[in-house]
Amino acid sequence: MSASIASYLPQTAGWLAHWQLFVAVTAIFNSVQNFATLKLTRRIYNNVPPANVTPLQARTFAVWTLTSAVVRAYAAYHIHDKTTYDMAMFTYLIAFGHFSSEWLIFRSAKFGAGLLGPIIVSTTSMIWMFKQYDYYVKV
Repeated sequence: MSASIASYLPQTAGWLAHWQLFVAVTAIFNSVQNFATLKLTRRIYNNVPPANVTPLQARTFAVWTLTSAVVRAYAAYHIHDKTTYDMAMFTYLIAFGHFSSEWLIFRSAKFGAGLLGPIIVSTTSMIWMFKQYDYYVKV
């Protein structure tokens, strides 16, 4: 059974493509969660009154997250394509910019468990992709 599952995983050297797929799948679950409830969204935007984190905002966040998941999943299977690689890297830059600005500029989020995950994933992914650029992208 594990051989059949492995056949669906990215078939490339290194772990970055597998990481991209893992983050994409996690983002899909996060999108579903944002469509279903406000509970975890309110954990991120925890420095505003709970009424300010609306169902509309959560659904918008879900679509944004789902869009990033699609780009990252595509990058997992096309990790050597420069355009796809660049687009995936930009999704992490955008995520980092969003979450850090909500924390440092707009003050809608306090640094804590809800914010820590997105900051770590976006930062780690950007650094990893930047450092491995020449390994994966052959221009």
